[in-house]
Amino acid sequence: MNLPDSSSLADRAESALAACGVEWPAGDLSAHTPITGTQLRTVRQHSGREVDDAVDAAHRAFLTWRTVPAPARGAVVRRLGSLLTEHKEDLAEIVTLEAGKVTSEALGEVQEMIDICEFAVGLSRQLYGRTMPSERPGHRLTETWHPLGVVGVISAFNFPVAVWSWNTAIALVCGDAVVWKPSETTPLTALACDALLRRALADCDAPIDVHQLIIGGRDVGEALVDNPLVALVSATGSVRMGRAVAPRVAERFGRSLLELGGNNAAVVTPSADLELAVRGIVFSAAGTAGQRCTSLRRLIVHNSIADHVVERVAAAYAQLEVGSPFDSGVLVGPLINEAAFEAMQKSLAAARADGGTVVCGGDRVGESGFYVTPALVRMPAQTEVVRAETFAPILYVLTYTDFDDAITLHNGVPQGLSSSIFTLEQREAERFLAADGSDCGIANVNIGTSGAEIGGAFGGEKETGGGRESGSDSWKAYMRRATNTVNYSDQLPLAQGVEFG
Repeated sequence: MNLPDSSSLADRAESALAACGVEWPAGDLSAHTPITGTQLRTVRQHSGREVDDAVDAAHRAFLTWRTVPAPARGAVVRRLGSLLTEHKEDLAEIVTLEAGKVTSEALGEVQEMIDICEFAVGLSRQLYGRTMPSERPGHRLTETWHPLGVVGVISAFNFPVAVWSWNTAIALVCGDAVVWKPSETTPLTALACDALLRRALADCDAPIDVHQLIIGGRDVGEALVDNPLVALVSATGSVRMGRAVAPRVAERFGRSLLELGGNNAAVVTPSADLELAVRGIVFSAAGTAGQRCTSLRRLIVHNSIADHVVERVAAAYAQLEVGSPFDSGVLVGPLINEAAFEAMQKSLAAARADGGTVVCGGDRVGESGFYVTPALVRMPAQTEVVRAETFAPILYVLTYTDFDDAITLHNGVPQGLSSSIFTLEQREAERFLAADGSDCGIANVNIGTSGAEIGGAFGGEKETGGGRESGSDSWKAYMRRATNTVNYSDQLPLAQGVEFG
C-alpha cells in the first residue's frame, strides 16, 4: 500500500484552508491525518472563559438576528450554499485529509451541505403556524413560532461538516445564533466551514457574531453545555456522551437534541433480490470504514439462505480495495486513530470468545495509519459484543427461521437509529415498517441502513437519543411555540363557559 508523503498532505491542507479563507493561529491542539497518522498543523484552543464570551457574543447577535425577516435570514444560507458550491473540492479535500473519507464520500458530504442549504432557504418562507377555531365568539386562536435563542452544536469526527450544516442552516433561518464545538479530532474542517459562513454573513450585511466557533476538548464542551444562555444543545456522539450531556442541560431546564449510538441491522428474507441486497450490505457495512452512525453492524439472514449470503458478502469484501482515500479505486480508507483499531480488535476477540467465527477480515493493512480489512463474523447468538456498537467495519451475521424471531433479534439492542429489510414480499415489508416492526427512527426497504437524504427527519429512538435533524418538521426543535388568543369583540367570555363577575 502506497501512502502519500506526510509533508505533501500538510501542504494540501494549508492550500485548501487558504482557499476557504481560513485565518487561525497555531496553538497546542494538533490536527492529524488518519491517512498517515501524522500532523497536518496545530490550532489554538479556547478556554472555558472564552466559551462564555463566545456565547455572550452570540446571544447579543441573536437579539438583533431574531427580528430580521425569515426570508432575509434565508439569504445568508443561500449565500453559504453558493460558497460551498464554489469551494466544494477544497472542503472535500480537508474532509478526506482530516477524517480519512474516500474522495467520493467527502464530496458527497459537502453536497449534503449544499442540499440542506437549499432546503433551509425554502423553509425560510414556510415556518408555518396554525389557526384553530375558538369556542368563544369574536375570538381568534392561533399558534406562532419564534426564534429560540443560542443553539450549541457539538459534532463528531465522522461527519465533520454535514451535521454542522444540518443544525446551522436550519437554526439560522429560524432566527437563532449558533455556537459550534467540533470534534477536537477534526478542527480544520470546522475552521473552513466557519470562514465560509462568516464570509456569507458579511456579504449579506448580517451580524457576524451570530455564528461562533469554539475549539477544544471536554472542558470546552462542558462550558457550552452548562451555559444558561444556550437554549438548545444539539449533540452528536456516543451514548456515553449523551448520558453526560442530557441531565446537565435538563438541570438548567434547557433543551437537548441528541444523535447518539447506532447498532443498525438488515433483515434478509428468502425472497430478497440478493444481487441488490449484497450491494446494499457491503456499502452500508464497509463504507467510511464502518465509521458512520448508520453503518450496518448486524445482518439477520433467514437460515435457508445464510450460507449463500455470507459467501457472496465475503466474496465482495475480498474485492474491496483498502488504502489511501485519495487513490482512485480505493473504497475503504483508514480508521480515525489507534484507539478505533484497538476497539475493533477487542470486539473481534470478544466475538471469538462468544463462539463466533471470523469469516474474513479484521486484519491491519500496512504500517502507517490504521487501515483494516472489513470483518465478517458469524455469531451463534446476539451476545453482549453484538449488542454493543463498535465504531469499526465489523458485520455480525445472525440467522432466523421465523419472521417474528427476526424482528425480535432486530429490536433486541439498546440502540434504535437505522434499519433495513431486503424482501420482495409486501407483507414482510409492511410488517417491518409497522408499529410492531422495526423500532428505529429510520426504517428502509430494499436499501441499506446508511445514506439518508436531507428531506426526511434524521434520528433514532432508545439510546440513540430521540433527536431529529435535517428535513421534515425538525425545524420546530430550533424554535419556541406561542399560543395566541385575540379578542376582537366587545365582550369578555371565558373558556369552558366559566362565569366570573
